[in-house]
Amino acid sequence: MHVPARPRVPFEFHNKDDFPAKLAGWIGHVFYDLLPGHGYEIREEQIFTAFRLADAVCKGKVHFAEAGLGTGKTFAYLLTAIPYARLTGKPVVIACASTALQEQLAGPRGDARTLSRLLGLDLDVRLAKDPRQYICERRVERFAGPLSEGTDQALQDALRRSEASERGERSEMPDVPDRIWKMLAWDESMSCETCSSRGFCKLVRAREYYRRAGDLIVGDHGIFFDDLWTRDDRIADGKLPLLPPYSAVILDEGHKVMLPAAMRAGRQILKEDMESMLSLLEQLQGARMSLVSVTFAMRAAVARFFRLLYNSVCRDERTDRLAVRLSDVLLQAAETLRRALEALLRELQYEQELHIESLTTTQIQAFEARIERAAAALGRFCRNRATDTIVWVSRRDESFWVVPRDLGGLLKKHLFNRKIPVVFSSATLSAGGDFGYFARTLGLQEVSSSSVTSSFEFEKQVLVYLPRLVPAGDREDWFSRALKRLVSLLRLSRGRALVLTNYPSDVRKIRTGLKNYRFPFELLWEDRAERGYLVERFRKEVSSVLVGAGFWEGIDVPGEALSLLVIWRLPFPPPDPLIEARRREAEEQGLDPVTAVDYPEMALRLKQGCGRLIRKRDDRGVIAILEPLRGMPWEHVALEALPPGAGIAASLAPLSRFLNQKTSGAGGGGLPPATGPAER
Repeated sequence: MHVPARPRVPFEFHNKDDFPAKLAGWIGHVFYDLLPGHGYEIREEQIFTAFRLADAVCKGKVHFAEAGLGTGKTFAYLLTAIPYARLTGKPVVIACASTALQEQLAGPRGDARTLSRLLGLDLDVRLAKDPRQYICERRVERFAGPLSEGTDQALQDALRRSEASERGERSEMPDVPDRIWKMLAWDESMSCETCSSRGFCKLVRAREYYRRAGDLIVGDHGIFFDDLWTRDDRIADGKLPLLPPYSAVILDEGHKVMLPAAMRAGRQILKEDMESMLSLLEQLQGARMSLVSVTFAMRAAVARFFRLLYNSVCRDERTDRLAVRLSDVLLQAAETLRRALEALLRELQYEQELHIESLTTTQIQAFEARIERAAAALGRFCRNRATDTIVWVSRRDESFWVVPRDLGGLLKKHLFNRKIPVVFSSATLSAGGDFGYFARTLGLQEVSSSSVTSSFEFEKQVLVYLPRLVPAGDREDWFSRALKRLVSLLRLSRGRALVLTNYPSDVRKIRTGLKNYRFPFELLWEDRAERGYLVERFRKEVSSVLVGAGFWEGIDVPGEALSLLVIWRLPFPPPDPLIEARRREAEEQGLDPVTAVDYPEMALRLKQGCGRLIRKRDDRGVIAILEPLRGMPWEHVALEALPPGAGIAASLAPLSRFLNQKTSGAGGGGLPPATGPAER
């Protein structure tokens, strides 16, 4: 069998000891000599970041690479990742925060292929998407049978499209509704061991494809943590891990990793899933009395546990993860349900051993997997009165989540102790240049770090409006004052504004407050349409105003359409169970939870929000913070999160002049139009 030659490191070196110096020399040559020949400007912030990344990776460190917008952090880490993968003979995993960012990096016109083309690297980069992004062919076959005639038209349309799809990915049929996709897609309760398509389905072919990557595997945070938490168990069970062996990890948008890490390490128990399983078992013909009895007891245990759980929820409109008040009664109900699950599991195993054909092997194995996960989660919840877990109820689907509290310990065991390079890359990793909060969140004592500000000229491009402190006696009147300021600002900017709120409830309050005002531009409300649709309208309808709590990061609206960014209130963290766990950990370490958790969380989110305003070198705009800031205990923390060098105004008068001035066209030699904005 022909074995393809390993791709060469793109520079000459003698041995591994010689590699770091030669890598640094090559990076400098690329940035100073090669890329300028293709129309790219020399950016010292980008080059500094690249050198620090190269040094950290060669030394096998955990590195925080903070690089402001427009720095070009993607090219900075790619120029180390590619030679390092070829040196070690193992690909580097780059985990992104979303599928869209995966495509932006590894798609046909993405950054990796652009760099490969410019430098003649013949790069082998492959996408590793979440398994839930693929259809399950067994499910498709089940719904596509002769009995499916006359069923849901949306389901029939999805079935036809899935048959015609090349890869079976959701990206090939993005307008299939979520409820339909859930019926057809793979999920973790599916047992692949007895599937007739085992080894030949589209998901397996996708895994085989990216396992052979020579240079880079570009996944998302979810699939990375799915692999990380299950890797050892899968190997012990004789199964292949989700990802192949890799030499290093780069976590892009690294500030976002803790939520997907928690979700993938935790377990979700959905009442609806439990009840649908029990309904099917209750309809079995000729079921043994022991199975009937256990199913009946299980239904009672499910009903009691979820009734007590929902009565114990701390209802708070400021968060999607609702805290749970623990009590002996709730813990006892959880233990009763856990025992009922274990009894049902035994009965299903007996059913399988007796070869009773009332259930297929696939159904039994799917039920067993679901039961085992739920029982393990409840066992963890009940142990030590839930002191080792973080629990919540999801506002969206009322599911119960149980997550290990010591995520830092898990990261240390499964990732950091492996002694491979791990890079966290983002524009927002520090608060005022201090990486301590993020390091504590990850359970790290010492890290390598680098930080550069944006290459944009904020002193020319941004003006910050900070209203004077509201007198103590007028604090209760803040909303009406803030609403009047908002109206004045929107009229001053002629729309063209993004209004960021902390909570969805603020969106509704602002809409009610503005109902008697008439504006010559349209207001787009977050809760009135799908998020992506609203952002696209906001881009195209230049004078429109977008109001929402979910736009602090991840949206890119360059140009005149976003000329005013309004921060309705400073983004202090809500009463979220994950944040509460960090507060308790800070207290256990002898720290003040307000200054150790709340202030850094607020600063990081404020920094992210401010990053929405300036996306290109010719952008110009105003940031208005309507909540009083001057003279408050957190003033210095918030000020350090603002764009460095930006001017500050305390009245509305300078804003009009600033917004009406022509942009100076700061900086020269931008990227060629074909390759987009300077985020490379």
